[in-house]
Amino acid sequence: MRKAWLVMAAVSLLLLSCTQRPKSDTLVVIIESSPANLDPRVGTDAQSERIGKLIFDSLVRRDEHFNLQPSLAERWEIPDPRTYIFHLRRDVRFHDGTRLTARDVKWTLDSMRDGTVLTPKASTFKTVDRVEAPDEATVIVHLTEPNATLLWNVSDGAVGIVPFGSGKDFNQRLVGTGPFKFVRAVQDSEVVIARNDEYWGDKAHVTQVRFAVVPDATTRALELRKGSADIASNALSADMTETLRKEKDLLVQVAPGTIYSYLAFNLRDPLLKDVRIRQALAYAIDREAIIRYLWRGLAEPADSVLPPQHWAYEGEVQKYPYDPARARRILEDAGYRADPATGVRFHLVMKTSTEETTRLMAAVFQQQLREVGIALDIRTFEFATFYSDVVKGAFQMYSLRWIGGNEDPDIFEHIFHSASFPPKRANRSYYANPKVDALIDEGRKTIDPARRKQIYSALQKIVAGDLPYVHLWYLDSVLLHNRRVGNVHPSASGNYDFLLTAELAP
Repeated sequence: MRKAWLVMAAVSLLLLSCTQRPKSDTLVVIIESSPANLDPRVGTDAQSERIGKLIFDSLVRRDEHFNLQPSLAERWEIPDPRTYIFHLRRDVRFHDGTRLTARDVKWTLDSMRDGTVLTPKASTFKTVDRVEAPDEATVIVHLTEPNATLLWNVSDGAVGIVPFGSGKDFNQRLVGTGPFKFVRAVQDSEVVIARNDEYWGDKAHVTQVRFAVVPDATTRALELRKGSADIASNALSADMTETLRKEKDLLVQVAPGTIYSYLAFNLRDPLLKDVRIRQALAYAIDREAIIRYLWRGLAEPADSVLPPQHWAYEGEVQKYPYDPARARRILEDAGYRADPATGVRFHLVMKTSTEETTRLMAAVFQQQLREVGIALDIRTFEFATFYSDVVKGAFQMYSLRWIGGNEDPDIFEHIFHSASFPPKRANRSYYANPKVDALIDEGRKTIDPARRKQIYSALQKIVAGDLPYVHLWYLDSVLLHNRRVGNVHPSASGNYDFLLTAELAP
């Protein structure tokens, strides 16, 4: 860390002449990269979705347990599993003063499905047959088959409502109904939004927000130290966060997060297709130690893909606490004896990217697995090459994270259904269990929340026993801000909802 701060000190000398303190009415948020596309029908990267949901409203919103609550739709009905009827608020206006009606909602959904805009979100609405707007305040969505995920797909962070007629160039003249208005965006520099004083809901307190794009982590920390930026959300390493805790003008706020890290296996591999090998690996990994030393305590052990805050989370599943003696017994019983000369039972290969934390984590795994007689060879690649190998199934083991996608139980179809092998979707472990397939199919079609919870509870218990993944941890949501900012609270998702309550000291 001393070396890191020496670098930071040197960089700070260069920055002193080119950065300045924020304006009194402007809150400056540091972000790592520019949003790819703020059209809420198109952008799927984190910055597009997080900034976009401040500019655009959705039909429904997600609460702290990821249940769906009214937003632009003040209520809805599901008369049968293939029909959703949304009743819109009548007091909502776009930022240009025009009133929002059912025609705008219909256009938003249709434009993603008919090619008006090219978007990866089109596949999300593949079960939509047609959208009707029988009057200004009613939208009826007809499906080709039951799909309980429709409400999630029209919620905040998934898609926002745009004005009727918005075409491919809408990204250049963004007009929404959200609590903030779009002001400007300069690629690789900044995005600026201003408070919507005519907002139909609770109005923001800050007049203006400037998202400053700062790709370098060291520079981000320096900007906070010097007061030229006000706040950073999940934008610094655990080591830098720990160091900045000592700064008297900075505050650190932490809340349980939903970003989920996992260790995945290729179940087509002759060794790893044996569940006993996967169980031994799970017992051999000391997650608590890694959280304590690598993540500085800013993570919580995971027992499911879904986060504990989720309405469908099931915590009563088979768990794998650190137990190297048990791991050794499992391997012995499975017939894998240690070589008397080397102590090695067999070799495995883990592929990683060049990202520092990932490489350090793999090195710790290597040391821990050695204690039970497994020699872990690490192969490190630039991210694009690493990810390409993962998608192609050219691996034995790898580790990645799910960011946001694991907040909807429909992720189980994406990652564990036997019909979701790459390149179709992301069952990269090639995991197949007919009972899991049946539960996923039932869960996707079941509307009743209580029954859906039962289905997903049963599914999580089976997956915990089969171990296509070793659940590692959920990263905490961390806000660092200076003392001129008040009334901010980190969200589990790591989104920018804290800007809705944020206040600036006079």
